[in-house]
Amino acid sequence: MKNKEAKQVSPHSAFLQNRRGQVTIFIIIAILIVAAVALFFVLREKIVKEEIPLNIQPIENNFLSCLEEDTLTGALVLESQGGYIELPDYEFGSEYMPFSSQLDFLGNPIPYWYYISGNNIEKEQVPSKEFMEEQLEDFIEEKINLCVLSNYNSGYEITKGIPNASVEIKENEIKVDLNMDLDVGFNESRKLITNHKVIVKSNLGKLYDSAKKVYDFEQENLFLEKYAIDNLRLYAPVDGVELTCSPLQWNADDVFDELEQATEINTLALSNLRNKDDYFKVDLPVSEKVGFINSRNWPKTFEVLPSEENLLLANPIGNQPELGALGFCYAPYHFVYNIKYPVLVQVSEEDEIFQFPFAVVIQGNNPRKPLNGTVIGTKTFGLCENKVNPVDVDIYDTNLNPVNASVYYECFGERCKIGQGYSLHENFPQCVNGYIIVKADGFKKSRQLFSSISNASISFYLDKTYDLLIELKLDGNDYDGKAIISFISDDDSKTIVYPEQKNIKLSENSYEVEVYIYKNSSIELGNITREQCVDVPQSFGGIFGLTKKKCFNIEFPSQLVSNALAGGGKQEHYILESDLENANKIEINVESLPSPDTIEQIQDNYALFENKGVDLNFK
Repeated sequence: MKNKEAKQVSPHSAFLQNRRGQVTIFIIIAILIVAAVALFFVLREKIVKEEIPLNIQPIENNFLSCLEEDTLTGALVLESQGGYIELPDYEFGSEYMPFSSQLDFLGNPIPYWYYISGNNIEKEQVPSKEFMEEQLEDFIEEKINLCVLSNYNSGYEITKGIPNASVEIKENEIKVDLNMDLDVGFNESRKLITNHKVIVKSNLGKLYDSAKKVYDFEQENLFLEKYAIDNLRLYAPVDGVELTCSPLQWNADDVFDELEQATEINTLALSNLRNKDDYFKVDLPVSEKVGFINSRNWPKTFEVLPSEENLLLANPIGNQPELGALGFCYAPYHFVYNIKYPVLVQVSEEDEIFQFPFAVVIQGNNPRKPLNGTVIGTKTFGLCENKVNPVDVDIYDTNLNPVNASVYYECFGERCKIGQGYSLHENFPQCVNGYIIVKADGFKKSRQLFSSISNASISFYLDKTYDLLIELKLDGNDYDGKAIISFISDDDSKTIVYPEQKNIKLSENSYEVEVYIYKNSSIELGNITREQCVDVPQSFGGIFGLTKKKCFNIEFPSQLVSNALAGGGKQEHYILESDLENANKIEINVESLPSPDTIEQIQDNYALFENKGVDLNFK
């Protein structure tokens, strides 16, 4: 039997095997060290808490309660003030743009996320989530020093360091990491606690995200402006035509009052949680409840053109003598509105509400244009922000007495408030062929062409206005029926609907005085069918410009004329200031016209009206 030979191991191989064993041991040790370090960081808070002596632990618990309370308070302020704790600089509005940079809601100022400044520049001030975190950090650092630990003063020595907070706003919670030395001593025990952490339950992050989605949806779709236009066309005269032979008139104050009420009520009715087919349901890209608030007490402007003072008029067509062949009357109207008002948007879940205000703007019966990208002043030249040329403005009445007035400068479609007083030395923006406008209570507004390209001075002499009672007489007898009375001049016109309005404000000027008296009538105009013919291209000769006549019938429905012109006239009068200042009322005398029974007689009355005069007596 053959013996096996023992295998020989070289010294070099033995060294390599020993080296491999050592490396394996080092790797295992390294893994254990890394695992221990990771475990330490995971369990650090528990380890630290365990190291805090039991008699000092209540101080830390109370301090953490303060930190949690301050975080919740700051979050509520952010929610109630549109993402702001420290408000941005306040910017005033103007009489043409009523929005300041903040909305006063129940005494709480809330920065607008979108508004138009007093000098007509579109502006946004939407905070980011990072900005809110920074504001909350500053708030916590300021408030935590006020944390009261008085319940533990007996036997305790407590020293606070400088706070440094770090905040992370999550969807349903807020994480706060506060580095602040809290040195606590009690009898023989002493502990320095440097890090304090809390996680506060809050929907701030989720509500902010949804509020931002609602804001972006409005900026893209202008749904608030579309509802505003619906309100306008439903509650105010915008455009249309009525079959009537007498003028249509509306009191602008009454129209605006009804619009205000409708805007307030209908805005409150808007919601994203209504039934699918509900007119007031707003399809928003959020699941939380969203409400909208408007108040008639908030700043707003309603403007309408054409108008005479506070009167909207639509004159009839068809009762003029030259239109005798028409056979019927109609009054077309078209009014252009500019409307601006705020809406407060509230996004809520459970008992938390995030809110921000938004400016709704209608210009010329149309919604403003959506914003694209960063907001800049695309509609203005920034005229009012560059007041560089000094100008002296002195304001007097016609007796050379100084008058305290408001002074504006208008150019390139912008109007700048210059100042208030009777002798102003103020800087004006540079502009060629602008206008200085001077307004004072009790005086007629004055407007003068003025180029502000160099130092200059200008004086204004304002005409005083007088409020007088109108007393109308027809054929020498008192008349309390329906009438329209106008005082028309080149630079100033006044119109009232009598007898609802019996006072008028006038100043010295040359006026054409017009009085239209209307009485009830029962003239019935039957159905009218008229043939209308037009030239149309021939089928084969159109390319050579050949045409043929094509006729069709137009049918007008029957019409009842309930009011017809029955008196009045017009005449030029120059009214002196001495006539106005020594009188309390104006007696207006006009003559009657024949009571019309047919459309032809109505047209005859308009022809007679042109030759009738108007007598004025100041009493």
